[in-house]
Amino acid sequence: MVVARGIRGGETCSIARTVDVLKDPWAFLVLREAFGGVTRFSDFRARLHIASDVLSDRLSALVTAGVLVREHYREAGSRPREEYRLTEAGDELRPVLAALQQWGDAHLPAECGPTVLWRHRETGELLEVAFVDADGRRVARADAVGERTAAYPA
Repeated sequence: MVVARGIRGGETCSIARTVDVLKDPWAFLVLREAFGGVTRFSDFRARLHIASDVLSDRLSALVTAGVLVREHYREAGSRPREEYRLTEAGDELRPVLAALQQWGDAHLPAECGPTVLWRHRETGELLEVAFVDADGRRVARADAVGERTAAYPA
């Protein structure tokens, strides 16, 4: 993974490093589509209505950051192309986007209601992002305290 230098908030701050990777709103929307199974440039472009040069820059930045990986494919009679697949690090951003969506649904609701409901694959039970302890028990947000370490930026 490549991390840019001169990150606001300092190189030791994991939030600053993450924001440096996802600093552009298009990055979140590209990820939203990737979580929905989109892998091809033309499909990202069609779904997002994004300029080709902007999409190319966003995809390249996510590849450089280790969030996506390029894989070559070739359809019969066509030139070789690339598709973009989530890496393990990219897939680990799923709860981050789900938390953003959860917040938006609660505080910036659309009249039509939520566009996505997260469900358990096997049980169909509705899911939400939350703090859980080591035993898997839900912890109230007010009881979750961020403890600063010696590495915290001064």
